[in-house]
Amino acid sequence: MLLYALGVVLAFLGVSLSIALHEVGHLVPAKKFGVRVTQYMVGFGPTIFSRRRGETEYGVKAVPLGGYIRMIGMFPPAPGQDPMRTRASSTGRFGQLIDEARQQSLEEVRPGDDGRMFYQLPVWKRVVIMFGGPVMNLLIALVLFTGIFTLHGIAVTTPQVSSVSQCVDISQVGQSSKDTCTSDMPVAPANAAGIKPGDTITAINGHSISTWDDVSQAIRGNLGKQLHITVDRDGRAKQLTADPIVMQMPVYDEDGKVEHEADGSIRSERAGFLGVSGTREVQPQPLTAVPGLFGDALGDTYELLVKIPQKLVGVSQAAFGDAQRDPNGPMSVVGVGRVAGEVASSDVFGDTSDKAILLVSLLGSLNLVLFAFNTIPLLPLDGGHIAGALWEAVKRGWARARRRPDPGPVDVAKALPLAYVVALAFIGMTLLLVYADIVSPVRLT
Repeated sequence: MLLYALGVVLAFLGVSLSIALHEVGHLVPAKKFGVRVTQYMVGFGPTIFSRRRGETEYGVKAVPLGGYIRMIGMFPPAPGQDPMRTRASSTGRFGQLIDEARQQSLEEVRPGDDGRMFYQLPVWKRVVIMFGGPVMNLLIALVLFTGIFTLHGIAVTTPQVSSVSQCVDISQVGQSSKDTCTSDMPVAPANAAGIKPGDTITAINGHSISTWDDVSQAIRGNLGKQLHITVDRDGRAKQLTADPIVMQMPVYDEDGKVEHEADGSIRSERAGFLGVSGTREVQPQPLTAVPGLFGDALGDTYELLVKIPQKLVGVSQAAFGDAQRDPNGPMSVVGVGRVAGEVASSDVFGDTSDKAILLVSLLGSLNLVLFAFNTIPLLPLDGGHIAGALWEAVKRGWARARRRPDPGPVDVAKALPLAYVVALAFIGMTLLLVYADIVSPVRLT
């Protein structure tokens, strides 16, 4: 129980630190560019602790589900309105919401603040400020995953043979071997060729082999032809000849997952089969491999975001029915804490160093999610403000090209009704995930 609590505490500290550094990513460039920042807060709700230094109040709030910095002049004044004075004049419901938000944005403006308001900055400075938070999360993830990739390593399949099939069951797609052979199951080609566990495949048909992917491609691409295989056995090279069986084999995607047809059946193709398996082991990677590995992780994160609406259906079925949670689906902070506690307290995840790697990987993945999520071009997310600033640059550039007057700043306040809808959707998603993580949490064991 103590180890479980320790895992939860470490997850809480990691999440809190990630949020705090995200806001630092906004704070530092904002102050560098002269914007007056009135608040830097980690969390939402009632303030637990705060201290004012200079013109900024720094503090921690009760609900650790985010954070914010408050900058003056986030929204430009309405056309014809004095930016140093505030007023609300619209009569429609949406108009009143926009005016109230505009008023709150300008009510902290003081004499001498002209030029220090957010909307008055050049577009590129606003983009830097708003992109600073997500970039901080990206950097955190990059540092953590670089350490994992280069110091600990990743699981790879090597050309060293771990097992050899005795026979082949060709009655089903992808069924390669059985413990008990029958008369209708042909002898596995690797077995017939004399390949043994412990052999390391070094060449096929005269081409050097360095990875298991090389072995797999050479075997699958061989249709009805002999393979001349060189193996290293106890330090000595041995030449073997195998006749792969041509059979229907599953098609795998780039992530190594089986592809399916539209009707849910396994997608297959005619391919060579040998009946041999490589050895899985953890190998440290060179720094040159980090960009590709990190890019794959980032791509997987965006793919997860795209699939969130679909995955939330499964979360709902698990929360209000008897379905099982998808371990690769979305989780709330509560879920992250529970997973961290499970990793820390269970012997299934190996020794202390293995558990530490898993927890660091969990924190790195969380920061990737924070980066990707905040780059969505919708208010109230950072990406919404970035999109507004970029749209302003396009409008001003178009006006200059046509020798028209400067159209002025884009009034992102007009997008607030949509922002409220987005915010409500996010709140609803968060409540669903928290509830699901309590009543039907993700189980790793």
